[in-house]
Amino acid sequence: MSRAALERRLSQVAGFEDPRVEYEQYPTPADLAAHLVHLADVQGDLAGKTVVDLGTGTGMLALGAACRGPERVLGLDRDRAALAQARENERRVRPEIEVEWLAGDATRHPFCPGGVTDGTVLMNPPFGAQRGNEHADRAFLETAAELGGVSYSIHNAGSQRFVEAFADDEGGEVTHAFRAELALARQFDHQTSEREVIDAEAFRVVWDG
Repeated sequence: MSRAALERRLSQVAGFEDPRVEYEQYPTPADLAAHLVHLADVQGDLAGKTVVDLGTGTGMLALGAACRGPERVLGLDRDRAALAQARENERRVRPEIEVEWLAGDATRHPFCPGGVTDGTVLMNPPFGAQRGNEHADRAFLETAAELGGVSYSIHNAGSQRFVEAFADDEGGEVTHAFRAELALARQFDHQTSEREVIDAEAFRVVWDG
């Protein structure tokens, strides 16, 4: 399946019915998800691997990975309503393998969902834009480092120095970094426009585990 075909397939994924601002529940756009999943596939990080989508939300990244020949895919989120939507989205997308949807906190330590170690992590963590939620993405990176293997993550623009320093401290290495955009429709009262484009950055990190 080409990247463009994967994007078309993921465009069927519905967003949050009642997004929670304290969780920064913004959907991952289908084009960016397809880009990240395609990169992971090209790098040999999906086929035959166990893949974990930390903070899966409505399942976009988990479902994309499940279309690219992994051995196992787990989608984890602490919001059970989001997981219910993810299951509905799985029925829409009909990936090649079933996703295991788990309720849990991706930032809890020690953390080992379903016995997974040395797998592939995909994640679009909270950027930490809400007061009291600063550095939320750091906690997700800590879990990725704990699991070992390799991770693909999306962060706010200007995060490269932080991600590289964190990876270095944890014995990891950033092998790929690229700019990205998140085109988001208005879903919270504090948003002033009907559509907003947020600058972001995405990273591939290899962890020692």
